[in-house]
Amino acid sequence: LADMGAITRERMEQAELAAVVADQRLESARAGLASAQAALEGARARLLGEEPAGTDVRPVNVLAPTSGRVLSVADESERVVPAGSPLLVLADIGGLEVVLDILSEDAVNVQPGTELLITGWGGEGVLRGVVRIVTLVGYTKISALGVEEQRVDVIADLHDVPSTLGTGYRVSGDIVAWRGDDVVSIPTSALFRAGSEWQVFAVVGGRAERRTVRVGHRNESDAEILDGVTEGDQVILFPSVDVDDGVAVSMR
Repeated sequence: LADMGAITRERMEQAELAAVVADQRLESARAGLASAQAALEGARARLLGEEPAGTDVRPVNVLAPTSGRVLSVADESERVVPAGSPLLVLADIGGLEVVLDILSEDAVNVQPGTELLITGWGGEGVLRGVVRIVTLVGYTKISALGVEEQRVDVIADLHDVPSTLGTGYRVSGDIVAWRGDDVVSIPTSALFRAGSEWQVFAVVGGRAERRTVRVGHRNESDAEILDGVTEGDQVILFPSVDVDDGVAVSMR
């Protein structure tokens, strides 16, 4: 076709280059096949107890590093495995550890020895444990709302491990970062910002009363109030724009 002028010189060069590459791939494949056949013959000789000339092949006892239950086997068929290949997964079920990912800004307040409460594990009751390690490497994770968050893994040990709980199971829970006695607390939904201050609307005599409060520790649902409201005060949750100081309100 090139002699007849049916294809360009560039097209001809591309075809020649493709032919050279194909020849090289063929030779590489033949070499790989020969290597695989040699490995197969060596494996057969070892399985039959025949030691190829110039080699020192003997059985190797593989000792488990711990006692426990076999969770999975990498390959159930007989074969020759290279050094370092995983053979099976062996675990001490009684020593399961829990890994929770938390926000990096929360992780700085968690220390080894902190109490852990596992509530979402599928069974009844609360599983208690203690934090062993707070990793020092964070990573980015996309939340359910599509927001990028910096998360940190917290590794904890459980005091009592249920027999039905195994490795790779999904759990959720809370880390007790702070605990106090006789704490005045309100739902966080009652709080709103007024400049740099936190405020709430208390109900006094059937009317809303704006109060500035001093907030201590808080989580997603509750906030510790150090000043501004006292035990027994009623506050308005999710106050709308219609609520203001002195507006009449009623219980629903």
